[in-house]
Formats: sequence, C-alpha cells, structure tokens
Amino acid sequence: MKISYKKLWIMLIERNISPVTLRRDLNIATGTMTKMRRNEEVALSVLLRICGYLDCNIGDICDAVRTDGNGV
Repeated sequence: MKISYKKLWIMLIERNISPVTLRRDLNIATGTMTKMRRNEEVALSVLLRICGYLDCNIGDICDAVRTDGNGV
C-alpha cells in the first residue's frame, strides 16, 4: 500500500488555495511538501493540521492505494 494526496490537491484547487499558501499558513517544511507531491508518507500530525485548516477529515485529503494485485 502507498498513500495518495490527490484529494488534497483537488481540494486546494476547488478552494482556490495554493500549496504555497497552505505551507506558509501551517508552517509546513518544504521537504514535507515535496514528500506529499511525491505521494510519500508524512507525519500524521501534519495531516491533522491540514485537516484542521481545511475543516475536513483525513479521508478527504488522502487515500491508501494498493501497489500490487495481492494486497501486500
């Protein structure tokens, strides 16, 4: 399984919020933003801060996606 932040990027576009604005408002490290752009894991605390900022649930900004056919 891997993580996908596609929902986050879509939500930001819909709300007219740039990733730079999100990063600055929440004081998210640029390295963390790079990880999210690459669909890499980031700290749960960061995801929860984003959820608080966007007033949404964690499932609204990310998904766990299968990387192969057997669920491993």
